[in-house]
Amino acid sequence: MKKKTFSVCLMALVLFFLITPEARGDVDLFGYYEAQVMGAKVKDRFYQLFANKLRVDLKADLSSSVYFAANFDYITYHGKKQWNILDFLSSDITSKIPDALKSLYVIPFSDRNFLDNAYMKLSFKLFDLTLGKQQISLGTGYVWNPVDVFNIKDILDPTYEQPGHNALRADVPIGLGSTLTALYSPGDEWKRSAKLLQFKTRISRFDFAVTGIEKTWVFHDYTVFDLAQMNFQELPEKRRLLGVSTAGELLGLGVWAEYAYNWMEETDDFCELAAGADYTFDFQTYFLIEYFRNTLGKSDYRDYTLNDWMRSFAQEQKAVSRDQVYFLIQHPATDLMTVGMSAICSLSDHSLALVPTVMYSFSQNVDIYAYLNWNTGKEGTYFANTMGNGGFIRVRVYF
Repeated sequence: MKKKTFSVCLMALVLFFLITPEARGDVDLFGYYEAQVMGAKVKDRFYQLFANKLRVDLKADLSSSVYFAANFDYITYHGKKQWNILDFLSSDITSKIPDALKSLYVIPFSDRNFLDNAYMKLSFKLFDLTLGKQQISLGTGYVWNPVDVFNIKDILDPTYEQPGHNALRADVPIGLGSTLTALYSPGDEWKRSAKLLQFKTRISRFDFAVTGIEKTWVFHDYTVFDLAQMNFQELPEKRRLLGVSTAGELLGLGVWAEYAYNWMEETDDFCELAAGADYTFDFQTYFLIEYFRNTLGKSDYRDYTLNDWMRSFAQEQKAVSRDQVYFLIQHPATDLMTVGMSAICSLSDHSLALVPTVMYSFSQNVDIYAYLNWNTGKEGTYFANTMGNGGFIRVRVYF
């Protein structure tokens, strides 16, 4: 009840700012409304999920040294709001799960309202200090970012906005082209909090970054249900990462690469590598390719486990298979419409997902984005045809 009351009060405040110019003052208020529909054929049934999202953004330059920004999201879901992950997995895995436990493997879509970002930036003579819930975007990769332990992108929609994280960040300029960044993201105690130190510089046509991170990584054991917590058993452990990344231009191509090695407290150490390139031809066709290797993944699909799949769906790890490659080609069909095709291939199990896309600017403030996804792999592989084929449409209006 308190949560609902808070939401109503906050939305009333937003509407007050929208309709009352005197109340806005020097605060810029903007945002968007987004309608989404997703459909998928799973086995012999076709399911649909509708979503409405209202995002309100505020920002204000309060002085030459103080900046404030915030984002509030309100999302409602309609249609099939309970998706059982076991419907997408092979019979080799689901047959080992007792019938009494199968209802536990459900991802729910519940209405949400939350403060996505709210932070202030204070500029001092020697450094900038950012406090609050803010975006932490690390790495240079388009789909995969080995040095980013805070976010995992959706491989079907990798450019979608990332959530905010509570943190204290200091950026210290060093010379003309270098920056030292220190970041602390608090947990319930010091040892479970995230600490980051990063040095960025530019040499010739390339940007370089060296990043060190310590963070508690919470896996779950999806074969053991904790009745006390009413959730699957948590397996938190300390993770230490050392990574390097670069991006620049080489022979007319845009190129980038990331590498990170992870020292784990309990499980095996692992490394991740992403490397890619893009190019725009004279006839305006755009092409991108990115390779990703994750030694936490498996090289043989027969070794995939329930935990591998569930941790991937819950975004606790970036991939199930070890080696993947992403292709993207786009071309402006008209001044207002761009058509494209992306393909994600698991080199480890030889499965493939094809994703044709359309982007259309209906007007200056209205964008439409749609894609279909078609999985072609055999049962048990990362992009198996039993994973469900379907499509997605998003219409967004900015204000």
